[in-house]
Formats: sequence, C-alpha cells, structure tokens
Amino acid sequence: MQELNNFLKTGEDVLSGKKEQLKLALVNFLAGGHTLIEDAPGVGKTTLVHFFAEIFDLNLSRIQFTNDLLPSDIIGTAIFNREKNNFSFHQGPIFGDIIMADELNRAPPKTQSALLQAMEEKHITFDGETFELPEYFHVIATQNPHSQVGTYDLPESQLDRFSLKMQLGYPDEDNTIKLLKTKSINPKIDITEKISKDWISDAKSQIENIFVDDSIYEYVYRLLDNSRNNQTIPLSNRCGIDLIKLSKSYAYLEGEKNVTPEHIQYLFPFCAGHRLVRPTESDIILEHEKANLLISQTSVR
Repeated sequence: MQELNNFLKTGEDVLSGKKEQLKLALVNFLAGGHTLIEDAPGVGKTTLVHFFAEIFDLNLSRIQFTNDLLPSDIIGTAIFNREKNNFSFHQGPIFGDIIMADELNRAPPKTQSALLQAMEEKHITFDGETFELPEYFHVIATQNPHSQVGTYDLPESQLDRFSLKMQLGYPDEDNTIKLLKTKSINPKIDITEKISKDWISDAKSQIENIFVDDSIYEYVYRLLDNSRNNQTIPLSNRCGIDLIKLSKSYAYLEGEKNVTPEHIQYLFPFCAGHRLVRPTESDIILEHEKANLLISQTSVR
C-alpha cells in the first residue's frame, strides 16, 4: 500500500525509531477514534501531531491546557454584535480537523469536560443550538505522567473517550545522538508528498467492509465480561466497540480481509489498558499488565 509506506517512511524521517507508534496513530485515525499520548516532555509528542496534520493537509488546532483555561476558551463564546443588536456564537479552537489537546491533565476536570460531547458526538451544543464539527475531526491529546507536579486526574468518562492510549518513549542511542547533533527535539517537518483526503475517505470505506466473524464478537464480549467479574474497574461497551473498529482498521493496513484474534490481542492493551486502572494508578506498564492478564484469562474459541 503506497500511502501507508509513504506515511511510515516520512514519519520515521521526522520521528526516527517510532514506526509502531506512527502506525498505531494512523490505525486509530482511520478507525474514527481519539488518541491519548502519555509521556515525559521532549520525546516527540508535539512533533507527531504536527506531522499528522501536515501529511494529510488538515487544519491543526492546538489548545494548550492550563489550570486557568475555561471551557469557553475551547468551545467558543457568544459575542455581542452591535450592528445586529444580538449575540452571535464565535467558534473556539475545538472547530478544527486535528485537535492537539496539549498537556490535557494540566487543566481541571471542569475544563476537560468541554471535550466530552465533541469527542463522542462530533458536534457542539451551545445555547440550545447545535454546531457540527469538521468531517475529519480527530483529537490527539498529550498527558504528562501522573507523578509530575501540577497535574489533575482525567475522569473515567474522559479516559473512556480515548479509544487508544500509547507512549512514545525515549529514543535509543543512535536516535538520541542524532537529536544531539541536530540540536533540536522538534525537527523541521518537510513533506514533499502529501496523502490526499480522498485516500482517507476511501480507506475508511474499505475498513467498513473488513469481515468480522461472530466468534470475534463473542471473544470481545468475553473480554468485557471477564473485566466486569475480575477487575476493579469494568470495561464499557464503548471499549468493545472501539476495539472492533481498531481491529478492522489494523487488518486493513496489514492487507488482510478479516479480523483475527491476534489483531484483538495486539490492540487490546492500547485500547483497554487505560480503562482498567484508576486515574491515580496511571502507568503504562501497569495498564498493559492488567490488559494482558485479562487476555490470558479469556479463551479464544
């Protein structure tokens, strides 16, 4: 698939050594989900989001979350029009294609909640009127590790809106030396061959046709059911729906025509891990351990 190869090759020029993370981000974008990236500052989270917007030629809207940010700073507000002698809605930065919610957990829960309706329904309701969001609306949020000073917990309702959570991690020795030589953690993004929006629409259409056998649906149900019997925090139905969508998208990018149990097992820690732990326990390793334990306890029939 030429577009996928172009995406990964160009992406690795920008984020060297992060092929898996780039592919996971693309899988989630085509599945229609939203991505949460938790990691330390300076590992390339912002660069990944900029690359995403650039290669697909989509409008990037960056929201820097701080402890004094208000919901109206995200959604928009009513401004008085002197000529018409009335108030009109002035759209906020949420009305973009790729939304970079930078350091999401530095804002209090009230501000974070401004994203809930947008992420779930892809429209905004303001003063009784509904405003549709762009066709390719996609949130990529970054989150600082819970142990850092000045962070708030993301409520379970917010975490459940993210269909995939991952981390980039520190680069290996070769890539770290490359960064040291360039003296920049934010390399210039120079994309000569962009991927058209027509390809996005066509890929989404073909993903819908990826076959999912009833045995796969039953397997996902058993994973959800086991979490409700054996875990402190049960998995939601939304998690199951997200897992199916991600698996279909992943199968498509792998050039396969149907979803397999292996697809489910690979994606499950990224889709379910952050939903299996309490916000105060937020830790990628713990999340994946709990997800993998659940997989080991659930049979594939």
